[in-house]
Amino acid sequence: MKPIETNTTYDQDLIRCPWCGEDGTYVAYHDQEWGQPLKDNQRLFEALILDGAQAGLSWITILKRRPAYRAAFDGMNPEKIAKYGEKDIERLMGNQGIIRNQRKIRSAIVNAQCYIALMEGPVTFSQWLWDWVDGEPIIHYFKTYAEVPTATALSCKIAQELKKQGFSFVGPTIMYAYMQAVGMVNDHLISCFKHPLQQ
Repeated sequence: MKPIETNTTYDQDLIRCPWCGEDGTYVAYHDQEWGQPLKDNQRLFEALILDGAQAGLSWITILKRRPAYRAAFDGMNPEKIAKYGEKDIERLMGNQGIIRNQRKIRSAIVNAQCYIALMEGPVTFSQWLWDWVDGEPIIHYFKTYAEVPTATALSCKIAQELKKQGFSFVGPTIMYAYMQAVGMVNDHLISCFKHPLQQ
């Protein structure tokens, strides 16, 4: 996967969502990834693991560690992660480049196993997710970030279904942040240059 461009020579005249501030990494993520429809199975898996790692933390904390996560977790390959054992957990707990939370590390392993089980079914992980929104992003028209919800009835339903299948760290709030990140919902403010109204 092509890495996001993180230099600070971005166009400062463009109007963006206020949450990305002026940090080059955050601005690049906003401009190039957040809210863009993502349908690649492995990248969707990676996003799920990273959003779970974010629980209780800021997204920028995880975003800046994403290269370290990819290195530590075998390129975020679910087939490899699903086979991790206690030695791998010990190795990851000693890795200062990631969030060393044993529950989150174990969750990544279990979620990889659940992902593989889902992929062995009639639909792919991508299809399963995008079916919840009929294959197209839900576009919102928020004027201020205060209007943007942290969870919705739909994110609650998706969270419940994932939990039934054994996934963890997939609560309604995490799932809504995930839906925003992978473009299932477009929550760019209407003033932002990335909102469809500005395209």
